Amino acid sequence: MAMRGWPLIKLLPQKTNFHFVKYARFAGVLSVILCVAAIVSCFYPGLNMGIDFRGGASMEVSKPAGQTIELDRVREAVNGLNLGDVQVQGIARRDTNVDDGSTAILRFQVPEGRDQTQVVNQVEGAISGAVGQVNYSGVSVVGSKVSGELFTSGLLALGVAIGLMFLYIWFRFEPQFGFGAVVGLLHDVILTFGLIVLFKLEFSLNMVAAVLTVIGYSMNDTVVVFDRLRENLRKYKTMPLRDVIDLSLNETLSRTIITGVTAVMVLAALAIFGGEALFGFSIALMFGIIIGTYSSIYVGAPIILLWGVKRGALADDAKPVKLGMASRP
Repeated sequence: MAMRGWPLIKLLPQKTNFHFVKYARFAGVLSVILCVAAIVSCFYPGLNMGIDFRGGASMEVSKPAGQTIELDRVREAVNGLNLGDVQVQGIARRDTNVDDGSTAILRFQVPEGRDQTQVVNQVEGAISGAVGQVNYSGVSVVGSKVSGELFTSGLLALGVAIGLMFLYIWFRFEPQFGFGAVVGLLHDVILTFGLIVLFKLEFSLNMVAAVLTVIGYSMNDTVVVFDRLRENLRKYKTMPLRDVIDLSLNETLSRTIITGVTAVMVLAALAIFGGEALFGFSIALMFGIIIGTYSSIYVGAPIILLWGVKRGALADDAKPVKLGMASRP
């Protein structure tokens, strides 16, 4: 029996004729305003630093082998003490080196001005009241100096990633393509930081991983657009540059929408069912994917229009290679 309907993916038009460049100036002004606002927000009120970057205390919580610690109940109990960021993660037992659910590592912040011993005692009492009698060991404190070094290392990782992406685009295409890609990456990173500040998400190592993932996704989408743009510049040598850019964006639009929507759907499910530990990571990544798609269209490509492209160099690259075989009539 023949199918009466088409898959949902068939609802997307195969050919579009949107005039993206027409609105590039308005989009550019909007992007500048949002980026400035995001940069200001990173200093005031500033990022909501997690334990990884602010410092705090950690302890190991365990039960006898064969008994399970309910991580959600431990997290809820400690969250009720209003200590800020709380992280609970199951680990392997030290005696058997097996993760049987009986041991967990707990990290929490110690508010300024409060006695560390008193806070630790409150945490232990809250956990015992929630999950019963447990053993506590390995209590340690991460100082602000170590956390500051970790924060610097995280920012350095972001800077190195952007620099390597720029070199890749420069060698693969031309300097103006590399400059457009880097501006798009900076745009995505800055706005993602702005979202983190706006929604007061905990900025931790998980969030650094989310930003690095956004950089990779944005670069992948930008490379697809730039590759099609280079092909069309070789193919349509007399067509105005703005028309070539519009053509290239329209030809890659369906692929961009399908990839972006698929990723956002998966991350939405992760945000809903992944629990509190993955909520901030999923939200930041969803926003980064959406804004990365926007930047490929309205940040990277318009910069190439402003800079211009050497059509001659692209034409030389497109010359066919002689294989030394006689052509057939």
